[in-house]
Amino acid sequence: MSTRRIRPLAIAGSLGLAAALVGCSASAGAGDASAALGSADNPVQLGVVGAAEPYWAAYEEAVEAEGIELEIVDFTDYNQPNPAVSEGELDINQFQHIIYLANYNVQAGDDLQPIGSTAIYPIGLYSDKHQSPDEIPDGAEVIVPNDDTNQARGLLVLQSAGLIALEGGGSPYSTVEDVIEGESRVTVRAVDAALTATSLPDVAAAIINNDFITDAGLSPEDAIAQDDPNDPAAAPYINIFATTAENADDEVLNRLVEIYQTNEEVQAGALEASGGSGIFTVTPKADLQAALEAVQAELEAN
Repeated sequence: MSTRRIRPLAIAGSLGLAAALVGCSASAGAGDASAALGSADNPVQLGVVGAAEPYWAAYEEAVEAEGIELEIVDFTDYNQPNPAVSEGELDINQFQHIIYLANYNVQAGDDLQPIGSTAIYPIGLYSDKHQSPDEIPDGAEVIVPNDDTNQARGLLVLQSAGLIALEGGGSPYSTVEDVIEGESRVTVRAVDAALTATSLPDVAAAIINNDFITDAGLSPEDAIAQDDPNDPAAAPYINIFATTAENADDEVLNRLVEIYQTNEEVQAGALEASGGSGIFTVTPKADLQAALEAVQAELEAN
């Protein structure tokens, strides 16, 4: 498998500096831009995080079986793949959900676009006392992670489960202060994400990130509620392929998306890598772009 590893930048927190430095780091191995994209002289440069997962080798084989040359560029820092696409060092990347891309675009003044969906990795509500949200008694305490993205996402799960109501119907930026007490069945407290699982004995239920469920002896199947990938509120959490606006309609790049979405070996490997938590989705490109625009508009308004 032809994979390059790009290591973390010392100052990756600054998007402007990251863009400039990634341009230097990733330039080695770039193809001949005058040749057709996907040809031997100009292989598609795809940036991912975690290329060591076996399904990426299966994906590369599936792509090249269709006559498209592909080079997978492995990043170890989430701050790098978007600036690398923007600077032209990558043609496309696949590592993020729509909210992450929206935050990048707004902060960097960029216009990268989603051109295909991969999966949504649901965040779940867990309890060691109750088998369903309906069993949770009125007035009970439920906890959510306190980081911005997962706090809002957890609150939306609680609202979908009928446990709370949120001001304005909720958004990807809701906080516990947006819980409408008089219309909610439970009280909600935000704690550090690493404490959500260990706090289960003390609360009625907890929203727990996938990163912590295994260590807590839980599995995705133990969740009593989770994101519904068909719920419009879950759209910002769909993981995507992203490229520049200029390349959004490129046939080769869109074919890469189709191969990922339809190859059974790739899908099975990606599901295994997610611990069985991934739910694959084929969302129309126009819907992904509309979701991105909506999230960006809200970010800019706030």
